[in-house]
Amino acid sequence: MLYWLLKWVLLGPLLRVVFRPRIDGLDNVPASGPVILASNHLSFSDSIFMPLVIRRKVTFVAKAEYFTGKGIKGWFMKMFFAGTGTIPVDRSGGRAAQAALNTQLRVLRGGNIAGIYPEGTRSPDGRLYRGKTGVARLALESGAPVIPVAMLNTDDIQPTGKLMWKVRRVRIRFGEPLEFSRYAGMAGDRYVERAITDQIMYRIMELGGREYVDVYAAKLKTAPAVPESTA
Repeated sequence: MLYWLLKWVLLGPLLRVVFRPRIDGLDNVPASGPVILASNHLSFSDSIFMPLVIRRKVTFVAKAEYFTGKGIKGWFMKMFFAGTGTIPVDRSGGRAAQAALNTQLRVLRGGNIAGIYPEGTRSPDGRLYRGKTGVARLALESGAPVIPVAMLNTDDIQPTGKLMWKVRRVRIRFGEPLEFSRYAGMAGDRYVERAITDQIMYRIMELGGREYVDVYAAKLKTAPAVPESTA
């Protein structure tokens, strides 16, 4: 109930007026049935604006720590994520990725929409990074079509590390559905899953026009800084 109140009464109408979303290809999202929305990830606000423009509920997963914070900030974080339909997943330990996958499979098997960021984390510099193969495994095990999504300017609206948002017109593009029934029964084949993931990422790149970098964004974020030369 809180999800729909936020979307249609408490928060959504204000966001639509202020940020005036400009959406291309929204008719590519079917009115019913299981669907995977695979998007690039530029900003925290992606998880707000993408579901805002779709009439159906979009479910993401997020680390459980977002639901266990202390104090007023922790309470607001918990209420926000719960209200936006986000499902907490314990991402500690080696089974974290499988836990997230199982959760999204339940969403899809219920005939609903699962949202996923194949990069696994926000882009550190606006470029599109190598996708993790969980999106391919999800498509193969559920049989659901994948809709590639390009968030075009949310990093300008909410730059990384900034709390305040800039008022800009939100722009999002939804691509045509990708289906992978020809690979039915091949979940777990790492070559097939990599090929599917790369196809999805290539389509996101085409939609968004961002430079593609064939490394994982998380690896780049954890790499030690290279000192500047003094020569």
